[in-house]
Amino acid sequence: MSTHQVVSSEQWLAARRALMDKEKALTRLRDELAAERRALPWVRIDKSYVFDSDAGKLTLADLFGDKSQLIVYHFMFHPDWEAGCKSCSFWADTYNPVIAHLQARDVKLVAISRAPLARINKFKVRMGWTFPWVSSAGTDFNYDFGVSFAPDELKRNENNYNFGTRHFGMEEAPGLSVFYKDTVAAIYRTYACYSRGLDMLNSAYQYLDLVPKGRDEDTLTFPMQWVRLHDEYATGN
Repeated sequence: MSTHQVVSSEQWLAARRALMDKEKALTRLRDELAAERRALPWVRIDKSYVFDSDAGKLTLADLFGDKSQLIVYHFMFHPDWEAGCKSCSFWADTYNPVIAHLQARDVKLVAISRAPLARINKFKVRMGWTFPWVSSAGTDFNYDFGVSFAPDELKRNENNYNFGTRHFGMEEAPGLSVFYKDTVAAIYRTYACYSRGLDMLNSAYQYLDLVPKGRDEDTLTFPMQWVRLHDEYATGN
């Protein structure tokens, strides 16, 4: 960092304006991509899923509440784990503040994990989260949507993740699914993303992309090696 180029204010302004042209092009491209995302064909979900929640047993349709659009974050939390995935938690730290804004635009946000509800709730209290989070324990939900893998499946070393484009070696993986419920309560999956596709949902990463060191992950064993649960940074764990 100490050898970075230093220029006059006039030179900096010229360079900044040149970069702004690229930023504007990216903004326009992002708008086009968002429109194409919304125009994707849908697939109807006819299989029944029942989740454990604080309100009792809920179906997938119930998770919408009074909204027609549902965003599900597939939170990595294996039934045997005592705490949720630290990387998924990095994403989830931003959920509480956006809930009201999403609901104002007819959107419900819910996290779903295979961990039992009691373990989920204990972890929620620790993290200070209040967003809806239900358990898919005992269902095929995580497997059907490509975020949980049986041990026998993992042994085959086949491409099992991100629409079959790469191999994920753990039983739990992160992802996001978007659903729509029509006026006769038919449910459709309209969008999904995994892996780096989730980057756009992490506001901390968007901030880090603005600063001189960026994400500063190039020398790490894997990109999010530095991430901790937010109550662990001060302890150095």
